[in-house]
Amino acid sequence: MKTGIRVVCFIILLLIFAIQPVCAQESQKNVEKKDSVKIKKWRFPILPAISFDSDLGFQYGALMNIYYYGDGSTYPEYLHSLYIEWSQTTKGSGISRLYYDSEYLLPNKRITADISYLTEKAMQFYGFNGYDAVYNPNWEDDTHPDYRSRLYYRHDRRIFRAMASIQGNISKSTNKYKWIAGFAYYNVKVGPLDLDRLNKGKEEGDKLPDIPGLYDNYVSWGVIRPEEQDGNKVTYLKGGIIYDTRDFDFNPFKGIWSEAVLSYAPDFLGNWNSDYWKLTLIHRQYFTIVPKKLAFAYRVGYQGTIAGEVPFHMQPHIVPTFLTGASSQGLGGSRTLRGVLRNRVVGDGIALGNLEMRWKFLETVILNSKIFLGTNVFFDIGGVVDKIEINTSEVPVDEFNDFFDIGADGVHMSTGIGLKAGLNDNFIVSFDFGKALDSRDGNTGFYISLNYLF
Repeated sequence: MKTGIRVVCFIILLLIFAIQPVCAQESQKNVEKKDSVKIKKWRFPILPAISFDSDLGFQYGALMNIYYYGDGSTYPEYLHSLYIEWSQTTKGSGISRLYYDSEYLLPNKRITADISYLTEKAMQFYGFNGYDAVYNPNWEDDTHPDYRSRLYYRHDRRIFRAMASIQGNISKSTNKYKWIAGFAYYNVKVGPLDLDRLNKGKEEGDKLPDIPGLYDNYVSWGVIRPEEQDGNKVTYLKGGIIYDTRDFDFNPFKGIWSEAVLSYAPDFLGNWNSDYWKLTLIHRQYFTIVPKKLAFAYRVGYQGTIAGEVPFHMQPHIVPTFLTGASSQGLGGSRTLRGVLRNRVVGDGIALGNLEMRWKFLETVILNSKIFLGTNVFFDIGGVVDKIEINTSEVPVDEFNDFFDIGADGVHMSTGIGLKAGLNDNFIVSFDFGKALDSRDGNTGFYISLNYLF
């Protein structure tokens, strides 16, 4: 059912790409012509958000990215961008998000701001320290004798988030070296699954059983501490440096983008009972193989806690310089290790690597819009380099081996292929299919998102 709906959605996306320039602001004056494209001051790409999950329900909504190009002299770079997303599922999950990005609001400064409310009625949770936490897929399989619940490795989570960043050049003589500063506020609420809502409208045989999931067990055993089991408010400040020589932000074919960011969540800003520091290091590099057609790209990164204690619900969070998606989490899932279970690899320190070959196999102009189709073949790798210290003294002895395999963690890997559909070089819809190379990380994942992974 899911696959069929996604195929239909893909066809709808292509149709929207074709008709959008006709529908959006036809009365606007064309200001310039570049690469056979007449540049409009405004563009309003709109996409539907449609999917179905038997447990989470039918998803409905839309997303829109408003671009302002002014006189067109900066094309394909925009002057201002406002991203709006709203989607809900019939079982209560949803995304409500506003994201603003501009290098022209203030002279020689890049400003980004994000306000979001994210609700997940079945947020993935597989424990801590990678393979040290045992994942048993049979417990989720309602056809297997060992079945417990289809959503055994899930819990309820709600986040209100507000964040902003400002970036400027370190030197007036070059724009390669930049500084960045910002803050992020998270109000996180977590708890057990809302079974009444998730089971609403289901036949008796299809209902989720009323049993404790992994999150509930971790709470009862004290692995998740009482002071963090319901969530917390976390505000962190960040500052860092960036080295950027990319030829284009959204689809670079050459250059480097490296960053070092230090973030600090102080208790005097209303955080929970401990403050903490994290260091994030990420390096990306792009190589042209065939000009404008084929490129190789890679990303390597590290994030670690250098002081303090981090609440469990913030450990998967990867501190971004700029938030390009609705969330920045890992390792595992669409933004880090594609094909690996989302948030499968959670530690006090993590490292990752992504390698991609990117090929544009079709470029054309349709109804005054520049469109391209491309593909990417990728290999993702990551792991825990510093483990979270957990207390397992209250775990029942006869159940310990069902949940923990201390010392088992190693390297987590996946590979896969993707399809990209781009509109005017800066609005890119991404389809990725990934395969985990170890069954302890799950099986496969299919993702629909915006832009390249990095």
